[in-house]
Amino acid sequence: MAGTKGNRTLRVACDLDGTIADMEGGLQREAERLFGPDVLLRPAGSTHLEAPVDVDALADSASKVDVSAGKKTLTSRQLHQLWAHVATIENFWTTLEEIEPGSVARMAELRTAHGLEVIFLTQRPDTAGEPTQLQTQRWLVAHGFELPSVCVLRGSRGKAAAALRIDLVFDDRPENCLEVISESKARPILVWRDPIETVPPGAARLGIEIVFSIADALKRVEEMVASPPKSTLVSRLRNVMGI
Repeated sequence: MAGTKGNRTLRVACDLDGTIADMEGGLQREAERLFGPDVLLRPAGSTHLEAPVDVDALADSASKVDVSAGKKTLTSRQLHQLWAHVATIENFWTTLEEIEPGSVARMAELRTAHGLEVIFLTQRPDTAGEPTQLQTQRWLVAHGFELPSVCVLRGSRGKAAAALRIDLVFDDRPENCLEVISESKARPILVWRDPIETVPPGAARLGIEIVFSIADALKRVEEMVASPPKSTLVSRLRNVMGI
């Protein structure tokens, strides 16, 4: 039966910020409100911005000029101020845009069509208003995903994937994918939106499949569930990945 692993429903976990939700766009908007239009969250080509576990632990640093954009990147002190500001915004997590419009609704369609279980994982800090989990659920519903399951993490993605018996994980951060490989039996799919030449070396060798959009990641799932029912999940994954 499509969407199952043996007698168990196929479980897919999906990260939010940087994978389907445009956190950086929301933060850039707030940064410009605080510091003016000539600021950038990070230099072009640098690693993705991540929500801090502890805002107070951010160290100070000098700003740097991004030559191509003619703008200054935020210092760590400014990032601290930015996150402190975000914490005061009521229901900030409901204000974000989709990175790929329509992708959340497409994921919901895939869930229904193939009987999948989809769990959304996030490490978002709290803001004013409703709890982070509820804000996230409201955002997903607003973008077309009915009755979403959201897990707000305070620890390793890999351990969460193991505890939840996840089969596939979509994430935009290589270190999270590595945790998934080392601490669970789940297979990570890295959603990498930066230039292909910046893909972390060795990612594929470690068993991390790389795609360049969430749309491509969802196509992988469709290919898996469309495989002959006698094949195992592992063989379907290997077939899709070309291993």
